[in-house]
Amino acid sequence: MTEAQKQELKKRLWAVANILRGRMDADEYRDYILGFIFYKHLSEKIEDYANKLLRKDKLAFTEIKERTADGKAYLKALEKNTVEGIGYFLPPSRLFKTMAERSGLEKDPKSFILDDLGKVFETIEKSARGTDSEGDFDQLFEDIVLDNSRLGRDPKMRNDIIGRILRELNGISFRQNEASGDILGDAYEYLIGEFAAAAGKKAGEFYTPQEVSTVLTRLVCSANGGVKKRLKSVYDPTCGSGSLLLRFGREVNEVGQYYGQEMNRTTYNLARMNMILHDVSYRDFNLHCDDVIRHPAQEYFDERFEAVVANPPFSAKWSPSQVFKNDDRFSSFDLPPASKADYCFVLHMLHHLADRGIMAVILPHGALFRGASEGRIRTQLIEQKNWLDAVIGLPANVFYGTSIPVCLLVFKKCREAEDDILFIDASQGFEKVRNRNILRDADVDRIVDAYRDRKARKRFARPVPLKEVAANDFNLNIPRYIDTSEPEEEIDLKATAQDLKRIDKDLQNNAKEIAAFCKELGIAPPV
Repeated sequence: MTEAQKQELKKRLWAVANILRGRMDADEYRDYILGFIFYKHLSEKIEDYANKLLRKDKLAFTEIKERTADGKAYLKALEKNTVEGIGYFLPPSRLFKTMAERSGLEKDPKSFILDDLGKVFETIEKSARGTDSEGDFDQLFEDIVLDNSRLGRDPKMRNDIIGRILRELNGISFRQNEASGDILGDAYEYLIGEFAAAAGKKAGEFYTPQEVSTVLTRLVCSANGGVKKRLKSVYDPTCGSGSLLLRFGREVNEVGQYYGQEMNRTTYNLARMNMILHDVSYRDFNLHCDDVIRHPAQEYFDERFEAVVANPPFSAKWSPSQVFKNDDRFSSFDLPPASKADYCFVLHMLHHLADRGIMAVILPHGALFRGASEGRIRTQLIEQKNWLDAVIGLPANVFYGTSIPVCLLVFKKCREAEDDILFIDASQGFEKVRNRNILRDADVDRIVDAYRDRKARKRFARPVPLKEVAANDFNLNIPRYIDTSEPEEEIDLKATAQDLKRIDKDLQNNAKEIAAFCKELGIAPPV
């Protein structure tokens, strides 16, 4: 797919989103547009899958007559096979294209599709119940509220709006091949990013900008100066829409299993859709919906992951009761303060980090130098555990949800560089685009290259001995270790002295001229 074709696709997708823009906020119409794209994907996927199964019978999926005895027999057999193979089932009469075509029938009772559309979503969810894929499809469409008055004041208006969206999407092809690449995945990521930009502060709940995700994943994929080709498992405890997890699929050849947790139910639904849209099998991802600090997923609480990443909510409040002192995640450390849960997420992630794994987490800058219990936790992580591998300062205003400067901490439980911590100041490497600072490809490369070669780079990177960090009471504020100020220009004393002599001579000549002029006028010269 050419760049021009990609841009045209994005333009058409955003035009579809504009159908609802103005009727509701971006974080609300996002759920409809992405949900219908997901429904289109499921329809196309099951049609392709069923057609392969029916090839030996020389029958197409959409040719099955659903009301006949033969048709019912075919559908029963297909349902068993498709649920086992791809996790769900839909009959031909409830495919996306069928519903889209029906919605365009002028003055035909069949053109009213809202009720049947609700049944479509129920069919998908019910088909997975009692199977291994149940958790991945349960209540997946709950955020697509078809009787929402914002869509229109009466059912007919709502039906017209939904029908228009379906018909517009039906005219866009997402089917892909090796030459075209991941069209649907790219389109979905594009839309999530655009919705995040439109949602403003609310976007921080569900989206990490792609260039920041790239930095995190490329750092975590680093291995002894090289790049890991395969990861057995990746984990994000605050996974949002799942985009950060899925970025690993672009950085390595294979990811064995994706794990994640997300507290917001709507965002959790987005993450599940995102996984399936990127052709991650329901068998290969395990996402959980709940508060990861208070209620971590028990089915993998004792699992250790090769790659751990997160962009957790900054300085969130929590309740540090003494119960947590008996929690395996926190029992060896001081408890973070109630007003700031930043180190709760760090300690939770470290609990899940494998001995030979790598972890990267985004935190507000204050986590580098705040005192009290957070200072003691830093001391424990560095002096007692020696797990902190790198501290990286990123520019301010790189996120949609906040404009504050942030840092990126990299942890390893078995570090190759045991005697120092790498500090990188990348706070000035960005391009301002509209109201946000963007990390360019060159900025990302510079950070990752500096981490991998671990050498001093003037005013940018420096491996700092642990003794020096200890001498600074484990304060990790980057300017303590990297001087980014530009050197002052040296003064040429000889040239300056000559200039002063010339100035003095000019002043003396001026004084003589003034005195002569005053004498001609017969007045006293000025003192």
